Amino acid sequence: MVQSTRRQRRQRRRAPLFSPVLRPALWSALLSAVATAALATPAYAEPPLPNVVPDTGSRPVAVGGLPVPGLNSPAIPGAGAPVTPLGTGPLAAAIAAAEAQVGLLGDQLLGLRQTRTDAEAQLAAADRDLKAARDALARAQEGADAAAAGALKAAAALPPGEFAEDLHGLNMLQQITRGEEAEGATTAAAGELTRARAAEQVAYQAWLAADTRVRSVRNQYAAVEKSLHEQEKKLLKLRKDNAAQIIELERQQEALEQQLGAGYVDGQSSNGLTASPTALAAVRYALAQLGDPYVWAAEGPDAFDCSGLMWAAYRSAGYNQLPRVSRDQYYATRGRTVSRSALLPGDLLFFASGSSWTTIHHVAMYIGNGKMVQSPTTGQTVKISTVGWSRLYAATRVVGAVPAPCLL
Repeated sequence: MVQSTRRQRRQRRRAPLFSPVLRPALWSALLSAVATAALATPAYAEPPLPNVVPDTGSRPVAVGGLPVPGLNSPAIPGAGAPVTPLGTGPLAAAIAAAEAQVGLLGDQLLGLRQTRTDAEAQLAAADRDLKAARDALARAQEGADAAAAGALKAAAALPPGEFAEDLHGLNMLQQITRGEEAEGATTAAAGELTRARAAEQVAYQAWLAADTRVRSVRNQYAAVEKSLHEQEKKLLKLRKDNAAQIIELERQQEALEQQLGAGYVDGQSSNGLTASPTALAAVRYALAQLGDPYVWAAEGPDAFDCSGLMWAAYRSAGYNQLPRVSRDQYYATRGRTVSRSALLPGDLLFFASGSSWTTIHHVAMYIGNGKMVQSPTTGQTVKISTVGWSRLYAATRVVGAVPAPCLL
């Protein structure tokens, strides 16, 4: 009986807790998976991350509208009405085409400048996001490496043989538990690494799109800037070669505009309405700039281009919703188009080379009595002129008029 009990005890001592054949295979598969997840690297190269905005170059100088005479008094146009032909003869036609092209290119360049600024801001944000994603990926990689190392240590702690004593078997159960914990930590680290890699790829693609956009806009800007310089040279040469004739054209044009303007209502009120305090404040600001030079893209305080003067005038009056470019200024106020006979001080006057608002290339401000204040062209200064009725595309009101005071 005693011998039988001893044999049963030796058999229990020799029975393994798990198969010695499956144990090495199980840990080998686990560690292989861990190592693969933790140590794998992305298959793409690190992209460059430019942060420096290149020099914008010298500021081009655009040329505004040169008054030239017209033959017939036009009908009162509304928005989209065809523009009256500018004068007669090849010189007048050449000047009209050249000044319109310069004005259009100048406005296009202004728009591209803002587009470029916006694109570069988006690239800078994408750059920051990509850096943050790569920092997170590096931390996830470190965590996966640490989890893999812990799993290796847990695997190395398991003895390959059978248990010699019951106490040793208890210690083995503790080691197996630690191995299972290591396996859980490794799985979590591998998941975090996968998510970090996916986030880094998303950030990289966003950066790549932003970088492509910036390069495209910069190329467009350079091309338009070059065209503007070329057109400016052509126009300046045309004016220089025909200076005496241009003086006569301007004299004829002034007489024509005054004749046309005589048929419209003069004064400071129309249909019982008068200009709002905001519009009058904008007029006062514009008139205070008389004598300041025309400079392309200038918005003050000592130089202006045509739309820059309008933009600065209304901002000084507390109105900040007027866009910067003349075409955009028309588009933003097109819902308040004003007829020629209902003009009030502060109304904007737009001049175009065609029947579409996209051909607008100059803007001025009505100040009353058939006069306008404008920053006309390179080489000239902010000045008061007779409204160019024969070339007027449309007039709009920035701020609604108010009832005129009753006179008792």
